[in-house]
Amino acid sequence: MNVVSVIMGGGQGQRLQPLTRDRAKPAVPIAGKYRLVDIPISNCINSGLRKIFLLTQFNSVSLHRHVQTTYRFDQFSQGYVQILAAQQTPGSEAWFLGTADAVRQNFRYFMDEDPELIIVLSGDQLYRMNFAEVIKQHVESGADVTITTKPVERSEAGSLGIMQVDDSKRIIKFVEKPGNTPALDALRAPIYKEERYLASMGIYIFNTAVLRELLNNDASDFGKHIIPASINKCKV
Repeated sequence: MNVVSVIMGGGQGQRLQPLTRDRAKPAVPIAGKYRLVDIPISNCINSGLRKIFLLTQFNSVSLHRHVQTTYRFDQFSQGYVQILAAQQTPGSEAWFLGTADAVRQNFRYFMDEDPELIIVLSGDQLYRMNFAEVIKQHVESGADVTITTKPVERSEAGSLGIMQVDDSKRIIKFVEKPGNTPALDALRAPIYKEERYLASMGIYIFNTAVLRELLNNDASDFGKHIIPASINKCKV
C-alpha cells in the first residue's frame, strides 16, 4: 500500500525551555547523539514507511541540519526524509496557523506520490510503534480515519484530547482538553476496571480522499477542529 508519512516539526515548545530557546522541540537532544525527531522517523522506517515529509517552521535550523546529515537513503530504496519549511506562496502568505493548516499548505507535495493513505505524526514524542499493524487495522475495519490512543488517569486527561468509543472501537465523541470537569465523567473508558480515559496520541491515519475533504475549509488544528468535525461525517 502506498503510504506517505507527515511529521509535524513542532511549535515554540515553551514547556521545554530553556532546551527550546534556540531549537525546535523535535531537535532537542536525547540519549547522546539522537534528537526527538529520530523517534517518529525510526518508527516509520522500521514499519516499512520510507516516504517521509517533515514540516518545519519555528527555530528549525538545527533540526534541518540534523535531518539532512542523518538520513541519506541509497538510490535503490526510493526512500527519503524531505523537509518542507513554511513558505509564502501565491495561494498563502501566512505562516502555518496550526497542524491542519500546515498539512493543507503542503498537500500538493504529498500528492506527487499519489498515496492511498497519509499518516500524520508528532515530531516530539517518545514511543515505539509498528505503524504496519495500525494500517492493517485501519484497512480491515474500513475506517476513514484511525487515531491511536493511550489510557491515562484523570489527573492527565483534562489537558489532553479524550475520546469515547463504542464496542467496535469506533469513536463516537472527541473532546479536546475537557479539563477536570463533570464533562470528563462521561468520557471514562469502560474497558478498564480502573478509572482511565482514552487520550489521543496525535497520531492519525487518513484515507487520502477523506483528508482532502476534511481540509477543504479554514480549520487550523487537527485536535481542536478537524478530528471533532470528522466524527459525524466519517468512520473514525
